[in-house]
Amino acid sequence: MKKVLIITYYWPPSGGGGVQRWLKMSKYLPDFGWKPIVYTPLNPDPSVLDESLTSEIHPEIIELKTPIWEPYHIYRRLSGKKKNTKFKAGYISEASSGNWKNKLAVFLRGNLMIPDPRKFWIKPSVKYLSSYLKKNHVDLIVSTGPPHSMHLIALKLKEKIDIKWIADFRDPWTNIDFYSQLRLTKWGDKKHHKLEKRVLDSADHVVTVSPSWQQEFQKLGGRKIELVNNGYDPEDYHFENEPMEAKFTITHLGALNKDRNPASLWKAICELCKENNEFKKSIQIHLIGQTDHSVIKSIRDNNLFEYLKITPHLPHKRGLRMLHRSHLLLLPINDTPNVKGILPGKMYEYLAVNRPILAIGPKNADFATIINETKSGVTHNFNDAAGIKLSVLNYFKLFQQNQIESSISSFEKYSRRNLTKKFIEIAEK
Repeated sequence: MKKVLIITYYWPPSGGGGVQRWLKMSKYLPDFGWKPIVYTPLNPDPSVLDESLTSEIHPEIIELKTPIWEPYHIYRRLSGKKKNTKFKAGYISEASSGNWKNKLAVFLRGNLMIPDPRKFWIKPSVKYLSSYLKKNHVDLIVSTGPPHSMHLIALKLKEKIDIKWIADFRDPWTNIDFYSQLRLTKWGDKKHHKLEKRVLDSADHVVTVSPSWQQEFQKLGGRKIELVNNGYDPEDYHFENEPMEAKFTITHLGALNKDRNPASLWKAICELCKENNEFKKSIQIHLIGQTDHSVIKSIRDNNLFEYLKITPHLPHKRGLRMLHRSHLLLLPINDTPNVKGILPGKMYEYLAVNRPILAIGPKNADFATIINETKSGVTHNFNDAAGIKLSVLNYFKLFQQNQIESSISSFEKYSRRNLTKKFIEIAEK
């Protein structure tokens, strides 16, 4: 078998969306003649832990782990957080507009920890992997970011050893939604762009996850960028005997940060509760995962807190099971400048669960194209409270008639196996 070295920060028992792409891709690589070797930190500081994911690591995978030093304890001390506090998704957006300690922490992160706080792992990783690669043949290196420090490890290995390298961008670098909030100096901004350009110039192939980001990277790098979407694993979906929730349940799975707060939805549901007594008796809002306090405040302000069910975290497959029990799946997109290219990993899992999707974001964005293509739900612009209200009411009427059914189609191409095959075709060019 050919061998591929995968450099990733996110790996079980870390949880969340950042783990899924290469946990699943590595699972199917042996089927196509590639043996995965995963290099990952021994002691990472992720925002979510999910021990259940360790059972999904393919038995043929070789895991290489070395210690990492991360400065998050300094940030916790600066911002007055407890020692074991986990960082929520979107914490930079919140911290950059917080008190002076938070602002200072963001300034240091943006200008001194370039490209990210995992930069201190680059040098020891290059030393360790250089020694490993001298003794062990590998046909290909794949680095996946963020954190984009993973790409810099691969870049330095590429410069030392003549080996093929694919840089996989699950999110943009300088076009990421929080980049403008990093309180960058001109020097810091220039440094980020310089390193990004070096990665784009040096990798044998560059891959990303959405058509809009593919176009953005092509402009930045002046070269062809490959597209390999995120997806779903068919083996995760076996819910034959799972009952539906008794109440009309709208569910969101995953981190729900300030930028994703669907304020128009809460307004629409509040109005429906005032106007429709049956709806008021039946509605349930279920948020699974890290939920920002601004979202909860918005729900309270609309007098909906009594209808809210919060589950801080569930193992991945149990989360999917809760989606299957729900009647309507909520997909709010970040209200940020790079919104057009955002394709949340949960969207593909929503498709596989086969429940209607209520998406909130621009109708000309990449996610809306897939919603339309698969006939999997409806999309409303951020401020379209009236349209959202009508859609929720229509789905509620179907719920009353026990007729909530999904006509989702043409989504099999997003299975992890098919996407792994596509990635291998790029690797073997």
